[in-house]
Amino acid sequence: MATRDIYETGFDEDVRAESSANQCPECDGWVTTNTVETVCEDCGLVIDEQRIDHGPEWRAYDDEECERTGAPLTAARHDRGLSTKIGRGTDANGNEISGQKRRRLARMRREQTRGRWRSKAERNLAHGLGEVRRLASALELSDSVRDQACQLFRSAQNEDLLRGRSIEAIAAASVYGACRCNGLSRLLGEVSEMARVTESRVTNAYKTLNEELGLPTKPVSPSMYVPRLASDLECPDTIRLRARALAEQAEERGVTTGVHPAGFAAACLYKAGREESQWLTQSEAADVANASKATVRTHRDTLDEQVV
Repeated sequence: MATRDIYETGFDEDVRAESSANQCPECDGWVTTNTVETVCEDCGLVIDEQRIDHGPEWRAYDDEECERTGAPLTAARHDRGLSTKIGRGTDANGNEISGQKRRRLARMRREQTRGRWRSKAERNLAHGLGEVRRLASALELSDSVRDQACQLFRSAQNEDLLRGRSIEAIAAASVYGACRCNGLSRLLGEVSEMARVTESRVTNAYKTLNEELGLPTKPVSPSMYVPRLASDLECPDTIRLRARALAEQAEERGVTTGVHPAGFAAACLYKAGREESQWLTQSEAADVANASKATVRTHRDTLDEQVV
């Protein structure tokens, strides 16, 4: 048996050798195969089609360096990341360019900036997505949550929810909505603190998004806030585990219905700290939960009565 018969693949050869397997089933004509399809040369019948592209997905300038042809599409950019960015001062190899080329690139950069947005709506979209990316970076959110928040902002603009409202407020509400949909323990006050608008405007914007778009938000439980609040208070593991157990017992008994989840989690940490003889004040627990000391005391009393 010949070596070429052993290593024959059927898709990486331009033309096969003539054999009984390479005859057209319709006219017994000559069949040729390339990287795309198998075609009869006589009648034009397409016998087989190779749908997989076996070519490289990168471009190589030399044998040591292979660069991909571009970044993937992303929802975090108003143009899905397809626009070109003109650099400054150096060329693609990092070499300094002459003054004449720098002036020409400056003119090209100015014209590109002028023609970057086709409409005012696209300009608002770019500004809003930039605000979403800034908030996601400040809150240390993952790329998947950031992309969901950007897509939520796009949906809000498509539904004409930006009319009469601040772009920054809708962007902050989109970030908070994406966190709620993924079950992340982020307070509305945390997002509003990083935004350039007041908390009341972010609250109104989130209510609008939730009502008009029907967000699949998950209910937030106090046990979800315990690890983050314990980390902010630098509590030991014994207090964190005890507070988590208290919160879960309260949830099973239905005590946490209609309460402030972060405030109830702070009360669980306060009660667990008192049980372990650790010095944890009500003021410290209330500050990290963005709640009042009265809220912490009220939930502490509920835990004393309902949870052992």
